[in-house]
Amino acid sequence: MVQARWNGVTLAESEQCVMVEGNYYFPPEAVHREYLRESKAHSLCFWKGLASYYDIVVNGLTNKNAAWYYPHPSPFARRIKAYVAF
Repeated sequence: MVQARWNGVTLAESEQCVMVEGNYYFPPEAVHREYLRESKAHSLCFWKGLASYYDIVVNGLTNKNAAWYYPHPSPFARRIKAYVAF
């Protein structure tokens, strides 16, 4: 079981993660979204496409742009569509 934790809470856990470039991408249903807040940040990967970000908010502390996902990945990265990495 792979877990993502920050500031004493579990942000996500799953046995169905996909590893890409050393990062675990968690299936959408494995993520505890109550700790995520949509960010305005984006970045472009030449082969995965445009990434969107979340800030992580736990116990009054914010970790800005600490989680990301690809809502519309390129065909090369379609297996991580909507999966979340930390």
